[in-house]
Amino acid sequence: MKLFDLRGGVHPEGKKNLSDERHIRALPLPKKLYVPLQQHIGAPAAPVVNVGDKVLKGQLIATAQGAVSSSIHAPTSGTVVALGDHAGPHPSGLPVPTITLESDGEDKWIATEAVADPFALTPEDIAARVGAAGIVGLGGATFPAALKLNLSRSSGVQTLIMNGGECEPYLTCDDRIMRERAAGIVEGIRLIAYAVAAKEILVGIEDNKPEAIAAMQAAAQGTAVNVVAMPSMYPMGSEKQIIQVLTGREVPAGGRPADIGVLVHNVATAFAVQQAIRFGKPLLSRIVTVSGGAIKTACNVEALVGTPVQELIDFADGYSQPAARLVLGGPMMGQQFTNTNVPVLKGTSGVLALMSTEIGQSEASPCIRCSTCVRACPVGLLPLEMAAHIRTSDLAGAVALGLKDCIACGSCSYVCPAHIPLVHFFNYAKGDLAAQERSKLKQEATKKLADARLERIARIERERAEAAAKRKAAREAKERAAKEAAAKAATETG
Repeated sequence: MKLFDLRGGVHPEGKKNLSDERHIRALPLPKKLYVPLQQHIGAPAAPVVNVGDKVLKGQLIATAQGAVSSSIHAPTSGTVVALGDHAGPHPSGLPVPTITLESDGEDKWIATEAVADPFALTPEDIAARVGAAGIVGLGGATFPAALKLNLSRSSGVQTLIMNGGECEPYLTCDDRIMRERAAGIVEGIRLIAYAVAAKEILVGIEDNKPEAIAAMQAAAQGTAVNVVAMPSMYPMGSEKQIIQVLTGREVPAGGRPADIGVLVHNVATAFAVQQAIRFGKPLLSRIVTVSGGAIKTACNVEALVGTPVQELIDFADGYSQPAARLVLGGPMMGQQFTNTNVPVLKGTSGVLALMSTEIGQSEASPCIRCSTCVRACPVGLLPLEMAAHIRTSDLAGAVALGLKDCIACGSCSYVCPAHIPLVHFFNYAKGDLAAQERSKLKQEATKKLADARLERIARIERERAEAAAKRKAAREAKERAAKEAAAKAATETG
């Protein structure tokens, strides 16, 4: 199959050898699980349980709210012991709304509905079951999968791309799931393709994963699933980049893959879809890579959603030396954290404990305008110019240069000889723009309420004036009638 060139990109040291030969192992059942209500893009789920409620594994505990949201299920059986805030898995460590579940140790399931022939279901039924299972994109974006299926079907998507790139250094969770659960992944891929009526199915896997490629090719024999080996380069696993490499098509600025007839899903998402449709199992766990130079025994574990990160570190035999930085996800796009009591989420692909030598931090110096960042940008932006605008608070100028098209891959920061944290500028600016947009929407909503109130007052005044005018007209008509009656009486007596 012909592959197309990827613009920009970098080649960071992979470090995948730390964990790529570690088989997936199940983490012991935690005593407590902290299940945040926000584990997806969109509106947070709304709890449907109360403190003291007994729940079974797989039971719905929070339901999706609005068009873009996702349901959440009990990762194990036990008792709801708290509905409140708990430390969230982001750099601030600020608390987020969370359901705290105390395990009863039995891990007892609710009754599940298995389907002997999932391809006998309608596409609409498949999407509905995926939504009911609370499945989101497991590649990191955490977009509700059912919504993505429905939008793709209505958009007439023709090409389904399954992302097995896993280009982030250290991470091997997708590599291992493809090696060990290829048959389930392929069936999930076929179900997704059936649900969106895709005519072409491509599975892109970086060529540094030969065992995963072989396992997926063997599982895909006799099907329409085409497994393709791609060059190893970061950010090959990014949605827009894998589309460009496999199809030669480019997603337009501000557009979506569906605009060019493509749907992209992660291979782990396909396995979750297969488990939900064939066996009726909601998304309760995910594969997580625990790695980094400061981890004693790197590994790949299957952890329940809500498991405290410290339990994953303990399972990996703890630290071999003090960690200079803790990261959730990969080192390029992951989030730093300090509180190891934060929980694993549906989108948590990695827990990294990095040594100071792996971070490579240096003091930033002034930009020398070498344009290395421009050559590295996979989207074709001008990082140095955008950063200059952001430094002077000219966000509009940065937007005009394509800030909203930045995928925050960190390639520009990685190659910058001046060690300028360019991607931090872009993330800050995007956050500021989002805050401005929220403020604008709030102001518009307030204005609408004020206008509605003024309109209501004006309407009431109009109604009062009309009522007063009617009463006056009635009174005048009555007075005229009385006068006419008096005049008539006077005429008759005269």
